[in-house]
Amino acid sequence: MKRIFTLITILLVLVSTTAFAERQVLIDFAELVPNWPADQPTDHEATLLDYSDVAGASFTEDELALMKSSLAIENWEVVLSSSSRNPRTMANSFVREAPVREGASRYENETVMGVRVHFPSMNHNAYAEIRPPFSIPAYMDAEELDADGNLIVPQDEVGRGRKFDNLGVVKNVGVLKEIEVNIHGLNFPHGFSVVMEDQTGRTRDYFMGYLNFDGWRTMTWRNPNYLSDVRDRDLRRLPLYPNLTPYQKLVGFRIYRDANAVGGDFITYIKDVTLTFDRAVLDLERDFEDEQIWGILSEREAERRQAEISRLGEIQVLRFIEERRLHTDEDDDI
Repeated sequence: MKRIFTLITILLVLVSTTAFAERQVLIDFAELVPNWPADQPTDHEATLLDYSDVAGASFTEDELALMKSSLAIENWEVVLSSSSRNPRTMANSFVREAPVREGASRYENETVMGVRVHFPSMNHNAYAEIRPPFSIPAYMDAEELDADGNLIVPQDEVGRGRKFDNLGVVKNVGVLKEIEVNIHGLNFPHGFSVVMEDQTGRTRDYFMGYLNFDGWRTMTWRNPNYLSDVRDRDLRRLPLYPNLTPYQKLVGFRIYRDANAVGGDFITYIKDVTLTFDRAVLDLERDFEDEQIWGILSEREAERRQAEISRLGEIQVLRFIEERRLHTDEDDDI
């Protein structure tokens, strides 16, 4: 009897420490291959964001229709630390779609993010940030394109706020346990980290380790403060909607170059990021669709999102204009 009781106790402890753990993909670049417009894809339809509202009235309808951006791989940017910026390093630091060859040991025929950073040759510490083209909204209703190319929210998506779920955002994150990144190294001694933001607006840099290896590797950050035994935790009841909306969203990645490391070109490839965490709420299927009734979360994010879209729009509109100023071969024929 005593042995049975002991076994039951062990099982209860194991269940209590593992039953509520969740593992979800934060972002997978193989899912961000351009698929819009159909004739010459340059953007990823599911993550399109329209910034034409801030463009002004001096553009044609056709030009306004093109004023959209997305999380398609080649829309991401490489931003160097201020002391490392000059025309050469900036021009040679960017991301590209990187198809994995047929017959490869991992991710055969998939497309991942290829990153090139051109660090200065001077002996000083430097870093580069790989950022999405806009701050990924944590709570935004999924949209689809209508026949006229306008983004609209389907009726069954109103109030759900899941446009970027698993496309840069993971919801219902309680205690973060692990972060995993599948990344391809080329024996560079540079450091690598994932930068994320939570629901309070706090940004944190999770250092994953060094890229001094050759080939694919799953780099893992483990929370040193994670308590696997619930008896050691501070147990509290927390208010639910609209207070408890915990999430983690991707801000970007950072590459750190030590002053003693060689400068010049650096190359790496990133496949995906996965989070392992304890769920904040066990049952998300509640009796009421709280957000559809009250709309509090949508209101909270509306101002932040509009400010972000305005910032993004101003930058993208300026780039849109600048592209039309660029010299082309056709200009020589005039």
